[in-house]
Amino acid sequence: MSQALEAGMVFEFTYTVPVEKTVPHLFPEFPEGGRMPEVLATGFLVGLLEFACIRFVNPHIDWPRQQTVGIQVNLSHTAATPPGFSVTVQGRLEKVEGRKLSFALEASDGVDSICKATHERFIIDADKFNAGVAKKKAAR
Repeated sequence: MSQALEAGMVFEFTYTVPVEKTVPHLFPEFPEGGRMPEVLATGFLVGLLEFACIRFVNPHIDWPRQQTVGIQVNLSHTAATPPGFSVTVQGRLEKVEGRKLSFALEASDGVDSICKATHERFIIDADKFNAGVAKKKAAR
């Protein structure tokens, strides 16, 4: 594990949007989606924010034994981003409360600011977490 996670740490993550991450591809089984604009889907933007945080956190925890799961997202998605554009996520770790991590995030596509968000993640023991999921599946 490297430097401990502390409030105030900042990071940046850049991702080029492929066609497969646009609105028509979010839920292809819904025919309405195929008629929607080919721009970065808000659902995929949420995932991008999560993975920006995951990439930041992993060097600071005992990965892969420890992992993080998202527990809260609050965002405004304010501008459309076509495929081929690069989205840059800038993040700041706002709070560390035990195993709960709170982030402030902004994203831009080189032309517009496209998103402002807050996000919380929780550090888990992957084996314990997966055992709980297996138990839930077996109870079904």
